[in-house]
Amino acid sequence: MERLSVREAAQMAKKTAAEVALLTLDERNQVISAIAESLEAHISEILAANAKDLENMGNHPMRDRLLLTEERILAIASATRDVVQLPDPLDVKFDETWTRPNGLKITKHRVPFGLIGMIYEARPNVTVDAAVLCLKSGNACLLRGGSDAIESNRVLTTLMQDVLRKQNLPEAAISLIEDTSRDSATEMMHLKGILDLLIPRGGAGLIQSVVEHATVPVIETGSGICHVYVDETADLDKAFDILINSKTQRPSVCNSAETLVVHEAVAAAFLPRLENQGIELRGDATAQKIISCQLASDEDFHTEYNALILNIKVVSNLTEAIAFINNHSTHHTECIVSSDETHIEDFQRRIDSAVIVANASTRFTDGFEFGFGAEIGISTQKLHARGPMGLAEMTTYKYLIQGEGQVRA
Repeated sequence: MERLSVREAAQMAKKTAAEVALLTLDERNQVISAIAESLEAHISEILAANAKDLENMGNHPMRDRLLLTEERILAIASATRDVVQLPDPLDVKFDETWTRPNGLKITKHRVPFGLIGMIYEARPNVTVDAAVLCLKSGNACLLRGGSDAIESNRVLTTLMQDVLRKQNLPEAAISLIEDTSRDSATEMMHLKGILDLLIPRGGAGLIQSVVEHATVPVIETGSGICHVYVDETADLDKAFDILINSKTQRPSVCNSAETLVVHEAVAAAFLPRLENQGIELRGDATAQKIISCQLASDEDFHTEYNALILNIKVVSNLTEAIAFINNHSTHHTECIVSSDETHIEDFQRRIDSAVIVANASTRFTDGFEFGFGAEIGISTQKLHARGPMGLAEMTTYKYLIQGEGQVRA
């Protein structure tokens, strides 16, 4: 069978959007539940495809993002079932209704976007997360993963399309662009009038390219230069546990910490704890006087490593810490470890990021941890959506006006 062009695939998916939007909650949930069952029933098939991708990738820093295990597949299926339990974002209880003095009744009614496109890199779980959240919110989806994960993405999409077919729904409601060339991504960016929304999810280069070149509406997600600030009043045992979890629990993801900002009053006591932790340390001149580490450049402080590398900046006060973070952040997630409620309040008020955490790991910036079920991504912009994007962020709205013959004077 001849492979469809990007535009042809998008047009087919677009035709399904109206049908998906009219599905009842029960119908949408039945499909999502069946997807979870299918993932569990085909673990060996998924792992075989993933093994091909891993072999093609070789030893690469992004390997952990690509890797699927039985445990991870079961976790994806579990997160899929969690979405079934979430409230319907299209339910009337989300509506707002008011009556004007002239008798007009106006309702703000939540509706799907239509066709949502995703351009993403080596994370095959995104293929399922995106499809499931789109279905739950009444949207069709057009997916374009990276070349590193093409075998995994192809199998996952086929399994989900089989579920749609068995439910007498159009397979194109979950469509995968198998052309992973730069040209296919560029063509998706220019599908104005077909794609209703485009969400890039991956490294800073991918996201910036989409934001700069797309002619369709875009939500910027994912790029994460996250900071942990250890205040002069911090419990250093607590601070150590939070920092190590933020950096090492899964260093390849966007909510892992890249930079430690530490108050000079506790730097000498705290920094030596970081040695011999399997982390490459890059510090400023002050940090170098306390521990053995490479001198960090300004470029380092603007780099998302996605690896076991940690920058260190020593500051003299909270104001300096806030200014440094705002200057180097990608506005994803920042953390303060402090025992001073005034410092915490000031930090959370003045930091300009989507999520500001006090006394907990940056790794909690996640749709599942927020109770959203799976997430479509983490928005670092301010329009429409910010932070973890769950079901509510996958919808827009329209106004319904009910009159009794009123005309405007």
